Amino acid sequence: MRYPLLFLATFLFGNLPTAYAADSLPNPQVLIDEMSTASRTLNYDGVFIYSLGKQIDTMRIIHKSGDGNSYERLVSLTGLAREVIRDKDQVRCYFPENKAVVVEKSRLGKLISSYLPHPIKSISDFYIFELAGEDRIAGLDAWILNIRPIDKYRYGYQLWIDKKSKLLLKSELKNQLGVTLEQIMFAQLNVLDEIDDALLEPSTEAEGFTWYKNTTNERVETKESDKQWKVTWMPAGFSMSDQPKEPLLSGRMSVEHLIYTDGLAMVSIYVEQLNQQPDNTAGASNFGGVNTYAVFTDGYQITAVGEVPKTTVKLMADSVKSYH
Repeated sequence: MRYPLLFLATFLFGNLPTAYAADSLPNPQVLIDEMSTASRTLNYDGVFIYSLGKQIDTMRIIHKSGDGNSYERLVSLTGLAREVIRDKDQVRCYFPENKAVVVEKSRLGKLISSYLPHPIKSISDFYIFELAGEDRIAGLDAWILNIRPIDKYRYGYQLWIDKKSKLLLKSELKNQLGVTLEQIMFAQLNVLDEIDDALLEPSTEAEGFTWYKNTTNERVETKESDKQWKVTWMPAGFSMSDQPKEPLLSGRMSVEHLIYTDGLAMVSIYVEQLNQQPDNTAGASNFGGVNTYAVFTDGYQITAVGEVPKTTVKLMADSVKSYH
């Protein structure tokens, strides 16, 4: 049997790209802003797969919006039992195997839609936004969008955004070569008119659990003669974060914590005074897209951690200087 050329191409390579009039295509920056708004304001219940190297986890997320606030429940469906409950600006993390609950301030989730700046135009000097096509994820039609960095000091993203709800359906963190470092993809996602409050309650019985509260960092009194620290080199667009900069505790020593961001990428700098030089005075490590670099100088260990290339954390850590 002889098959028409168009049928063969479709069978082998999938649906052929559809031609659109230029005025029917969404503006990439507007589309990202719509995605950020949708992730905060819509009610949804979904199951997504998180891939990091050979590690694959499946999780369920239930999100409810009301009175300008967000309520969320994140449940691990594979591996160790985990539940995270977010109520406005407070987060409770349940660890059944340790019989522990950790309570802390609301933190950013793994979904990029939860921490993209709004409006996205604020970082347009450092990233390029472009439509890359269309696809189908979790049974939903999606636009594919690229976020490409202007230099080698930050990562890029590829996003799949639901054409109808504007919710994020899939995201990939990519290095400079286009290799995917992390991937999140929904297998099922339902947008709902209402979310029953019972769905936001933990399934874990916390009776007999130990509760750890970390809603505020314990302040460390510092003397006027103590050294102060700053990063003297950072990629264009990075600046000190508006987040509170408070010393942390590590045993009896204080650890200075500095946060730098370009609005999307973020790097934390930790400066800790040590009584003796560690065995490894400098070293780099990585886990997926997160790179860590540590260096020991003048009795202090300086560690940079961020979802940026290893070159970035090394250059920033090496540039840390003290002043009085």
